[in-house]
Amino acid sequence: MNKKIKHAGALTAGIALTALLASCAVGPTPAEVDAATAQVIKSSFREQGIAKMDRLNLDASNQACSDSEGRPLDDKLAKAIEEANLKTVKLPADGKYLGNWAEGEKIAQNGRGLTWSDRPGEANGGSCYNCHQISKAELSYGSIGPSLYNYGKLRGVADPASEASKPIVEYTWGKLWNAKAYNACSGMPRFGHGGILSEQQIRDVMALLLDPKSPVNN
Repeated sequence: MNKKIKHAGALTAGIALTALLASCAVGPTPAEVDAATAQVIKSSFREQGIAKMDRLNLDASNQACSDSEGRPLDDKLAKAIEEANLKTVKLPADGKYLGNWAEGEKIAQNGRGLTWSDRPGEANGGSCYNCHQISKAELSYGSIGPSLYNYGKLRGVADPASEASKPIVEYTWGKLWNAKAYNACSGMPRFGHGGILSEQQIRDVMALLLDPKSPVNN
């Protein structure tokens, strides 16, 4: 190996080590860590297919939750985030909240969608079982979220079209549309607000959760 090259390599390594030791002694500020992390993330991603760089952009709600670094948000800020997100919830224009529970089960089982290899316009899945128990027949499910088995039954929804069931029906729709309307830093996908599921798909998932004939409620 050329001695000059070898010397240059050793010098570079020495400078890097000195910088590392200096950073350990002084310690970077939180702002510097955030900026460095953002830069690493940005440089590690590239656009491909339907996956664009705008996915790295956080809206105000997500930014506030990220900035909290896992700590509970100030009550006033949390309430403001929830109120802002509640305004984005679009109830079905025709007033029909429930679709086909069997289709809803397919959506809940489907984890496909939003990746660079998916074609534009293809229907996404909800991947609901990744976080929740839903149907008793499914043995493989996540536990990040609460169990949704008997969701409608436990809440007394014998007739989803009744006036008595209206509050829980509208809440469930809103939760699926934009979960941050009820929990500022919810990790649940904002299916309607984010354009992940169509209105009809949300109707079908609603039926899975609330239709008395659904296996979820039997």
